[in-house]
Amino acid sequence: MVVLYVTSLQRGVGKTAICAGIGKHLLGDGKKIGFFKPLIADTKQPPIEDIDSDAVFMKQIFALEEPVDCLCPVISDESNLTSRIKEACAAVSQGKDVVIVEGLGELSQTGRQVVEALGARVIIVENYSKVLLGARITNSCNDFGDYLLGVVLNRVPRSQLDRVHGEVSTHFGESGINILGVLPENRLLFTLTVAELAEHIQGEVLSCADQSAELVENLMLGAMGVDPGPQYFSRRANKAVVIRSERPDMQLAVLETSTRCLVLSGNTALIPDVLSRAEDKKVPVILAKEDVAIIVASIEDALNKTRFNQEKKLPGLTEIMEPHFNFQVVYQGLGLIA
Repeated sequence: MVVLYVTSLQRGVGKTAICAGIGKHLLGDGKKIGFFKPLIADTKQPPIEDIDSDAVFMKQIFALEEPVDCLCPVISDESNLTSRIKEACAAVSQGKDVVIVEGLGELSQTGRQVVEALGARVIIVENYSKVLLGARITNSCNDFGDYLLGVVLNRVPRSQLDRVHGEVSTHFGESGINILGVLPENRLLFTLTVAELAEHIQGEVLSCADQSAELVENLMLGAMGVDPGPQYFSRRANKAVVIRSERPDMQLAVLETSTRCLVLSGNTALIPDVLSRAEDKKVPVILAKEDVAIIVASIEDALNKTRFNQEKKLPGLTEIMEPHFNFQVVYQGLGLIA
């Protein structure tokens, strides 16, 4: 059994997605995969529910038998951190070829201790920016020494892939650091479900609740003036549209286009024709209490904080990683191939 530790300089850069993509690839090659995301109790960490949601998702997509509290145990680092980490990891590693460990939060001395305790190989994931070409990430890579497998740069604009790949290969190559992947942006990976959207804005789902698992990829605001019609709303697909409740004409226009959900602001009752059309089109209608500006701000905030925990995102992840991620180097580094 070998251990792969996936970490980053900061949160929200796609560690969970990379763990999922590597794990699914390994599963496809017949490897038995484990997952481990320990919470070191006295470090600054995300809320427990976020950790649990990642563990629940990994348990599902990897078909793991271990309970969630074993996959993401709470461990105190006050004393005997090494032995506690080893013991907790051993509980999820029986019969596994590879255990993927998702690091929590920023790189730290504690992360280095976890790596040393498990004898793990390390992948650092970061969103691309010019800052990456400075000394900070290079120093962090050097801190892991021989444990480091390489770096993954995430969310690179597709129009800049070739240029970025050349730049970072030159920069990190001079330091002897492998670039394991330069991954293009994919909006599908930054979406949220209709149910998550409704929960975030504290909205009431009035129709088609069975469609709540659909992914919202775009956001549009209904015009405040004259009806722009379906042509306007056709500009974006798979969208959520926020409209005042007293504009049934605009609501009907939205429903003639590719829409994931219709969000109504105001106290005007939904007319039967809109509700009937929404049900025909299988589009959830969500009634929110706040005004349009607050609703839009809340949805944008939710989109910025979206997590990779929907199985429907896996095909998009595979589409990105298969041509742009160097699985062979990872396999060699883990000793899975000669």
